[in-house]
Amino acid sequence: MSGLLRWADRATLAVLVLDAVLLAVLELFFLPSYLGSVQFPVTVAVAVVTNPVLVALAARFSTGGLAAAAPLVAWFATVFVLGTLGPGGDMLLPAEDWRSYLLIGGGTLPAAAMLGIVRGRRSYPG
Repeated sequence: MSGLLRWADRATLAVLVLDAVLLAVLELFFLPSYLGSVQFPVTVAVAVVTNPVLVALAARFSTGGLAAAAPLVAWFATVFVLGTLGPGGDMLLPAEDWRSYLLIGGGTLPAAAMLGIVRGRRSYPG
């Protein structure tokens, strides 16, 4: 039974990493959204909410502390690679656009804070 649970936990962790990659792709594609004539990067709010949730869920299904960081690492790698080396040579994450910095900060900082929280809980049980 223990082997089955371990396999199910690994499969769940893989699904969470896949979710992080898919969310990064969608957030990049919809980053230049407008609400009327105003720039409105709603995908930053999606990243701020979903990335910490993915990290917290990954911590539940992993025994090692570093496995909890897998969704965050996958999200950041996808944003970096796809954002700078986009499809057809297009740059989806231009350096001169404030929305690029907002997406990177909004996606990584709350998730990194959540990673610290879940790793801290494992260090100090009680």
